[in-house]
Amino acid sequence: MSSAAPGTRVVVRYRLDEGFTDALGHLLACDAGSCTVRTRQADVVIPLGRVVAAKEVPPAPPRRAARPV
Repeated sequence: MSSAAPGTRVVVRYRLDEGFTDALGHLLACDAGSCTVRTRQADVVIPLGRVVAAKEVPPAPPRRAARPV
């Protein structure tokens, strides 16, 4: 996580009490204790001790136009 610059699109897999989950979005900040990822729903603050995997991902593809009904 420390090598990714703020603004980079990332996916972070981290532990919850009942399993694992992913945060997909743009990295806002990362310090010695946590990282913050802006997902579509909210800003997610993830303690680094819970991170099990993280990587940079390419930009999201453009949304397709709705099909006429």
